[in-house]
Amino acid sequence: MPIRQPIVAVLGHVNAGKTTLLDKIRGTAISLREAGGLTQHIGASLLPRSTIEKICGDLLEKFKIKLTIPGLLIIDTPGHEIFMNLRRRGGAVADIAILVTDFLKGLEAQTYESLSILRARKTPFLVAYNKVDRVVGWRPIENSPFSDSINKQEDFVKKYVDERIYELVGELTKEGFSADRFDRVTDFTKNVVIVPTSARTGEGIPELLAILAGLTQSYMMGRLQIEEGSAKGTILEVRDEPGLGTTIDVVIYNGILRKGDTIVVGGKSKAIVTRVRGLVQPKPFVETGESRDKFIHVDEVSAASGVKIIAPELENAMAGSPLVVPDSDSDTDRAIADVMSEINRIKINTNNKGVILKADTLGALEAIVKYLEDRKIPIRMADVSDVSKRDVMEAAAVKEDAPLSAVILCFSVRVLPEAKEEAERLEIPIFKNDVVYRLAEEYEEWAKQKTEQEKKRTVDSLVLPAKIRLLPGYVFRRSHPVIVGVEVLAGKAKSKTMLINQNGDEIGEIAQMQDEGKTVSQASKGAQVAISIRGNILVGRQINEGDILYANIPEQDIKIMRTKLEAELSPEDLQVLSEFIEIRRRKNPVFAL
Repeated sequence: MPIRQPIVAVLGHVNAGKTTLLDKIRGTAISLREAGGLTQHIGASLLPRSTIEKICGDLLEKFKIKLTIPGLLIIDTPGHEIFMNLRRRGGAVADIAILVTDFLKGLEAQTYESLSILRARKTPFLVAYNKVDRVVGWRPIENSPFSDSINKQEDFVKKYVDERIYELVGELTKEGFSADRFDRVTDFTKNVVIVPTSARTGEGIPELLAILAGLTQSYMMGRLQIEEGSAKGTILEVRDEPGLGTTIDVVIYNGILRKGDTIVVGGKSKAIVTRVRGLVQPKPFVETGESRDKFIHVDEVSAASGVKIIAPELENAMAGSPLVVPDSDSDTDRAIADVMSEINRIKINTNNKGVILKADTLGALEAIVKYLEDRKIPIRMADVSDVSKRDVMEAAAVKEDAPLSAVILCFSVRVLPEAKEEAERLEIPIFKNDVVYRLAEEYEEWAKQKTEQEKKRTVDSLVLPAKIRLLPGYVFRRSHPVIVGVEVLAGKAKSKTMLINQNGDEIGEIAQMQDEGKTVSQASKGAQVAISIRGNILVGRQINEGDILYANIPEQDIKIMRTKLEAELSPEDLQVLSEFIEIRRRKNPVFAL
């Protein structure tokens, strides 16, 4: 069976050099000035085998690689957002990925997110450790293999480069990936390859392309075989093109797609069945400036390729959804069922007490659902659409029982005006972000703050454990009300708290507390304060100097502390609570706690 080009995606943190690296690869291919040195596709660039061989030079022979793949199809739009849409059932459309990392910064926030998505999709990848030319003292050699450039550097530069690579190896190890520099890897099935590169000078790019080609043809030939029959693909983006209407940019990863074919794609509410009116691809670079029309029409495309499809009724098509060409008219129902099954596998619509999630593409929805599930964040509904009033009502439905879940998380979607108005009225928080990990982090930070606030409200409403001692020599009034000086031995004494003695007898209520003449509402361990005790008591009868008194804690408060707040209590608090319970049991043997 024939084999197709491996599909290569590029991910990494913002400003790590993803686009510059792609531009350098494309520019190098174009500068070779050979026929077909680089072919533009929609959303991708095709480097044919001959171009890879010229860029890599004698590296292929050095690495003992004889190219048999027809080339590499590199996705032009870098970033994890596009990669999320490169999806197929059970994994990613991309066969392999390049994770671009800044040589001077190592792993950054979006690098970790990219690693998370690569892990979830089970996509093999190698690391382009980019901007090596920014190392102090580096002497650049344009378009040179890294192995040649590094040998011509000063010893202190070589040492620093090795140190940075070992640091990256350590960071990747913490993330569960075994990695090493490309020329030190012995088992490519178990180790992530690190290739130092410079997108500015082109250094390291020969090794990067050689290893990409070598890995894919050594370990992925079964995956690269093209099946006979109808096309299968995935929608990268849905676009409005002047003069063409709503079009879909698609990566075809299997079969052949022809003008006139019936296609089935995922829509926002149902599968869309339509007929291909046109297939277009970009004009070659030399022609783009010669005509206002930037596209050329083609009759068919075969895997692997990117293509823009012109067809009616694509307004509600979803980026990230599958594209299937039925084998026959009678096979259309099966194709519809397959497409909807894949979409419904990702969408969520339940009565669970969870958050509402809205995303702009199916790929993004899938990635965020996985991200939230990994963090044990329950989901009530997950869908591809703008936020509507109905979504706000769904969130409000769980507010009473699960207030922390009564929120809406939005990834690159709009909040419709009536939804915004209803959310403000019902006090439903809406979190918006275009970065997956930030969206989840903002929600988790809010939930943490709300939990702490609720915990503080609960604590403030309880009678907390407290143990105080009446200080000898500090009786300011013996009755009506008693005013005495006390020391807080443990816990937290609060105003309006009833006190008992060590026999379990009620003494009276703390009416007021003063610390150095200022009224305070509570006093913690070690504090010495004056308190007034309201009740029918007299110093020298019911209480005496030196007596130990305890806060009289209601049974309900004890239950709350033991079930919900035990972690918030110190060992001393827990000890005072135990002493109080023992006093109550001696006084009343049927005391339940």
